[in-house]
Amino acid sequence: MNGGRCGAPGAGSPTLAPSPLQKMCSGVLSCCLALQHLAVQASLLCTFHLLLLPTLPEELPRAQATGELLARSLFACGISTVLQTTLGSRLPLVQIPSFEYLVPAVVLSSHLSLGASTDRNGTAVADACSAPHCAITGSRAASLREVSGAVLVSGLVQLALGVSGTCGWAVRHCGPMVLAPSLSIIGLSAYKEAAFFCSTNWGVALLLMLLAVTFSQHLGSCRLPFCTWPQARGGSTEPSVPTLRTFSVLLSFAGVCIFCAILSHLHIPWESLDLAMAQLSWANSTFHGPWLRIPYAGEWGWPLLTPRALAVGIAMAVGCSMNSVGCYVLCGRLLRAPRLPPHACNRGLCTEGLGSLLAGLLGTPGGTAASIPNACAIGLTQAGSRFSVQVSALACVVLGLSPRLAGLLTRIPLAVHGGVLCVTYTMAVGTGISYFQYADIDSGRNIFIVGFAMFMALLVPRWFSAAPAHLATGWAPLDLLFLSLLMVPVFLTGFLSFFLENTVSGTLEERGLLSDPALQKAGAGNRPPCGERGEASQAYGLPDGLRRLLPSSCRAFPCCFLCPGSEEEEEKGEEEEEDSHAPEERTTAPGEEGMHLLPKPGSGEPQPARRLSETEMPAWHTVA
Repeated sequence: MNGGRCGAPGAGSPTLAPSPLQKMCSGVLSCCLALQHLAVQASLLCTFHLLLLPTLPEELPRAQATGELLARSLFACGISTVLQTTLGSRLPLVQIPSFEYLVPAVVLSSHLSLGASTDRNGTAVADACSAPHCAITGSRAASLREVSGAVLVSGLVQLALGVSGTCGWAVRHCGPMVLAPSLSIIGLSAYKEAAFFCSTNWGVALLLMLLAVTFSQHLGSCRLPFCTWPQARGGSTEPSVPTLRTFSVLLSFAGVCIFCAILSHLHIPWESLDLAMAQLSWANSTFHGPWLRIPYAGEWGWPLLTPRALAVGIAMAVGCSMNSVGCYVLCGRLLRAPRLPPHACNRGLCTEGLGSLLAGLLGTPGGTAASIPNACAIGLTQAGSRFSVQVSALACVVLGLSPRLAGLLTRIPLAVHGGVLCVTYTMAVGTGISYFQYADIDSGRNIFIVGFAMFMALLVPRWFSAAPAHLATGWAPLDLLFLSLLMVPVFLTGFLSFFLENTVSGTLEERGLLSDPALQKAGAGNRPPCGERGEASQAYGLPDGLRRLLPSSCRAFPCCFLCPGSEEEEEKGEEEEEDSHAPEERTTAPGEEGMHLLPKPGSGEPQPARRLSETEMPAWHTVA
């Protein structure tokens, strides 16, 4: 089921009496979906640390320190995921350190490496970790502490953006001509990392991609017999679930990892590593970390809050906030959910800010943001479940308490990381392209906006990565701020497309604000129907127990931007004002207000939105 249903009976309805076998199968399927999310999340976490740690001063830390860093990141991501799915946007989104954290962190660490090499008596070497259990010492400890300070600053900025309502305001003013290039660039921005990891063994990476495509597209109708998925909102049950499609990513991931393990056991050389890739590989390292260690703030020293960390933290917050907003829209689009209300977007960014604060206090080099690959995996497998994401979050917390178990993630072959990036990020590119159908793409205005924004978003980071010294204002923190922002393609695309879309004149139809009710701005000529607002409240609303406590405390600033009730009252007031002033401007027939234009399978022609069956899209706004 998708997020588009409302008014259905609840879980305790007499029409829903699943048998013990159905409950058992539902629990097993939810755990398998959680394992699939965990596999994608683990691959992205390893990718983040593999690309960041070698840029810090001195050699790569021993495997024990690496495992503890992974464990702390998993712990922070698990806590942030629980907050996101419970109190945040309520979308089934996994939290990870995104690439928008990686670029500013690499910029800062490269600057620290240069400073450490030129001045070995500076603070970068003197600030060593003094904690008794510290596994990283010397200049690397100071570098990690400064990067963690930037992560802490980014969490504070994200929290301010969410509480102030800036995030929700931006969502309401983003039409198809902003979403289309932004989502496309989010997917295209990972092509270098994907090619980098696939180069260790293209055969293994292509095998994973071939299996994922075969399972999800060609064998998507194959079903698991004797198991049913009990519907939480309806009176019928499906006879089985499309197993190969639902678990296409997990089966491909596990199958390729087992294949690589067999080759290694037989001493068959299959992984070709050049010097650069050999420095990233963890395969030859030994790991002797503890089985249990509870992470706590300050264990490796408190984060360093320097002017450089402040500047890079602001850049992290801006880039990751734009990435998260795009991920909210992407996930809602793939789930066929109603348009994202501003209050849900604000709450989602607040929970990510809290997760980044926790990650910075724990000493990790990356904060928490909505995971684009996990959201794309939902679209690829057509299986979105909030409960399965919460189970995967609990698994992350458990792994975060055991550095030795977290160290097992370092055994994942590098080519598998590249294959996962290729399979998942392609869904973001395709979803972004699908938004072009709502706008007049033949318009010269739109062609210029899309082409200019996407081209400059790829050109500018490429130029600065080759010649970073060309940006010199005379003050290092300001240089780091500008360099960190200008090397993030998502920021450039979102900023340029938003600026051009709102400054270059164009009609509402030309901008695509009249084609899809889910993308309309208030007062644009059409508004989302009452039924859709009810569906949005049901899908993105807070839990009932907490909602009853909120109305009295959400009327004043700043909590008003986080309260669903105040937002609904605001929309109601806008609608009454619109009805009283311009009743003749309404151009959509009442029976057509709820129609969403979606492409037909296998063609580019629009058609009304189709309600997916329970088997095609499991519930994400209910506990399965």
